[in-house]
Amino acid sequence: MPMKSLRSLLFLPAIAPRLLARAAERGADALVVDLEDSVPPDRKAEARPLARAAVRSLAEGGASVVLRVNADPALWREDLLEMPVHMLAAVMLPKVETLQQVEAFAEALASSARASGHRPPPIAALLETPRGVLASAEVAQHPALCALGFGAEDYAAALGVPPEPAALVWPAAQVLTCAHAWGLQCWGLAASIAEVEDLDAFGRSVRAARAMGFTGSVCIHPRQVDVVNRGFSPDADELAWAARVVAADDAARAAGLGAVLLDGRMIDLPIVERARRWLAAGG
Repeated sequence: MPMKSLRSLLFLPAIAPRLLARAAERGADALVVDLEDSVPPDRKAEARPLARAAVRSLAEGGASVVLRVNADPALWREDLLEMPVHMLAAVMLPKVETLQQVEAFAEALASSARASGHRPPPIAALLETPRGVLASAEVAQHPALCALGFGAEDYAAALGVPPEPAALVWPAAQVLTCAHAWGLQCWGLAASIAEVEDLDAFGRSVRAARAMGFTGSVCIHPRQVDVVNRGFSPDADELAWAARVVAADDAARAAGLGAVLLDGRMIDLPIVERARRWLAAGG
């Protein structure tokens, strides 16, 4: 399901309305009102009206707003009650391990949207366990999806290991390959998302994720947003290269040629398409 490309998605705990005041100033491509991990079990009921108010306020202010619901169907059904889902850019469904989980949630979300005369927002399925990763090829085919997300911290916890690339590169590659196969965005890192002090190290993880094929990442702290935005955007050198590639391709086409050499390398259609995507992303 088409949705604008999101590089950075900043989590906002629904029980912390004080964080909302400046949320839109943080520069994130989307703001994620969270009802799941950042809300203790005994505060879920308290958080829901706060989440509804946050969605309305942020969306009316022009932000792209995403809602992360709880994984338990008994909880996410409560999360959707009276939620202005038509104001959401997407909904995150966490801990997905089967296609049936997505099907059940998509049906409930569509019903909630229809009740107010609107179309439902798309769904981002978060794959955070070994079973979820193995199911990603099937899950990615659901037509209600706009993105897959890889949960590095939860995945590493399931393995009983630190969230480091040695344990995360393979499952991350599995998820992002399935996402790209079905034209979905893919959010995540093959590393810990919890680094908020050493931003140089965090930036290296972000750039490595982009090199793998991820299209964006969640942020758990505002100071991560700029690092993620820069890391998932083409830099000046890449934009300069892309401009030269497109110019060379245009000249070749005008001369009736196919592939063309540039700096000793053959430039053909896949490379030109990547260059055009970078130029579009660079604004």
